[in-house]
Amino acid sequence: MGVTGVSDPGVGMRPGRVRAALLRTRQRCAEFGRDPVAAFRRNVEQLPFDYPPSIIISVDLAVLVVAVAAAAQRHDYFPTVLPIVAVLLTCAFGPLYAFLGVLPGPLLLGLLAMSAEALFLAQPVAGDFAPFVLVAAAGEVAAIAPKRVSVPVALAMMLQLVAFDVIGHMSDGLPTYLVGVAFGWMAGLMLQYQRRFLYQERGYQDVRAAQAADEERRRIAREVHDVIAHSLSVTLLHLTAARHALQTDRDVDEAVDALTDAERLGRQAMADIRRTVGLLDARPGKMVPEPGVEDIEDLVGDFVRAGLDVRYKCDGDLGVVSPAVGLALYRIGQESLANVVKHGHGASAAVRLAVDATEVTLTVENTLPAGLRPQRGAGMGVTGMRQRAELLGGRMTVGPFDEGWAVRAGIPLAPGRSGSSCPLLPGSVHGSTTAREGS
Repeated sequence: MGVTGVSDPGVGMRPGRVRAALLRTRQRCAEFGRDPVAAFRRNVEQLPFDYPPSIIISVDLAVLVVAVAAAAQRHDYFPTVLPIVAVLLTCAFGPLYAFLGVLPGPLLLGLLAMSAEALFLAQPVAGDFAPFVLVAAAGEVAAIAPKRVSVPVALAMMLQLVAFDVIGHMSDGLPTYLVGVAFGWMAGLMLQYQRRFLYQERGYQDVRAAQAADEERRRIAREVHDVIAHSLSVTLLHLTAARHALQTDRDVDEAVDALTDAERLGRQAMADIRRTVGLLDARPGKMVPEPGVEDIEDLVGDFVRAGLDVRYKCDGDLGVVSPAVGLALYRIGQESLANVVKHGHGASAAVRLAVDATEVTLTVENTLPAGLRPQRGAGMGVTGMRQRAELLGGRMTVGPFDEGWAVRAGIPLAPGRSGSSCPLLPGSVHGSTTAREGS
């Protein structure tokens, strides 16, 4: 006794699936009729095997040529249609996918190839080309299927050839055909391995690209940090000097000079930040030279004019210092002096730059105000300075010394040409240290 209003879902859904399949087939046929070339190319590109269309088309043409040649060898059997049916079976997976949407899976490819081979070998000829259909089919199956599928299919093809040889439907050459099937399977397996290694290499490239992007972001972060730390430190010194001049001495001219220097450094910092952030933009920008070891003089001069007590000493030939090493030393000195302003209010500093035959050494030492205990920093500034030195094969030490705090960076020299010697700040004496004070 049935239940009213309840129908069998299987019976109700089957006609719907058939109608949908017929509709898709009609659409595919209409697309192929409107533009056969575009429809063929689109169908090949939509195959899930990720092989270039040229490889797929070349293999299909090779199979078609072999099948046609095998059919032509059986002209004595005409007007029988077995060779023609065999040719159609070898190429059946193309129309099946193009018009019916049936993917040419490994089992379907193997079944069609073995069916076509059976029809060919049912009418034996001398010097038969038909077994090469199985050679190509074994390669196709091995190229798209795992070995647990392709190995049994290849063995089944070999057993088929052996069976027809036993009943006397093959001419001499069975060992050659069996080896051919094995080599076809190996060729397909090599294609699959090549595709797998290609995916791995693409994955490695993505990882390397991500690592390079992270390193570039860290480098830009270091540059922005150094520029901002330096500019703000010196600007604050100028503002402090201006406030002191107005509050204590009522010296407007001195305050104006300090504010002018602060404005100049602020504009310079903004230009440096725009240039550094502009590295993130893919569009070409204006090429501005990076600061070098010769610019350490101006760097120290900025701090001197801002009121920091800095002593400067330089020995050696700066012309042998490469631009990369010079930029690293400039940024290390910039960050070190900014830290003096930030952490050591009222401290005095000494900057020493020494160039010898093997390396260039930058030392920044500062005293500590009374009551201030030295503390080892682990912030971004110290990390950035250490990375700059180590990337160029150098070393850097940061820590307390007898009278205060010291930063010392030594970087090996790159091959360079002789040039100008160390410049001196106005009022400094070469080989000695002289304090420079400014408001």
